[in-house]
Amino acid sequence: MTAHVFSLQRSNGGVPKLPIATATVTVDGVDGDRQRNLKHHGGPDRALCLYALERIVELQREGHPVYPGALGENVTIAGLDWDRVQIGAVLSLGAVVVEITAFAPPCRTIAHVFSDGRYGRISDKTAPGWSRAYARVLTPGTIAVADAVSLRDGG
Repeated sequence: MTAHVFSLQRSNGGVPKLPIATATVTVDGVDGDRQRNLKHHGGPDRALCLYALERIVELQREGHPVYPGALGENVTIAGLDWDRVQIGAVLSLGAVVVEITAFAPPCRTIAHVFSDGRYGRISDKTAPGWSRAYARVLTPGTIAVADAVSLRDGG
């Protein structure tokens, strides 16, 4: 399966982020997307939040009522080996190019989509490979659902 954008999400503040078909992306993130806590979210080094559809599906199998956007991600990606998404990795999301800057620490605002309330299930510190990823935008543009996704340099 070719990696692709499964879904795109934004919100007027907080979670869940709601689905959109296309997203205009600037160095500040998805146009129209807002965060409630700018100390921990948003800004040029956290312009986008990315996550893997396969991780969401596995969390659902564990009994958690998660879905794309519920964890606050702007871009849900299908078919990409999420274990290869590391800090410094460069990804193409259609015409948009981003660099992974950090793993997004989970917070209590997403506790309601974990059956046991334990949102630390997706913490990189306790569950490496299960975290969402923050990215800075290197090449702005428009992303659409179904756009190809690839790790640059042979990824």
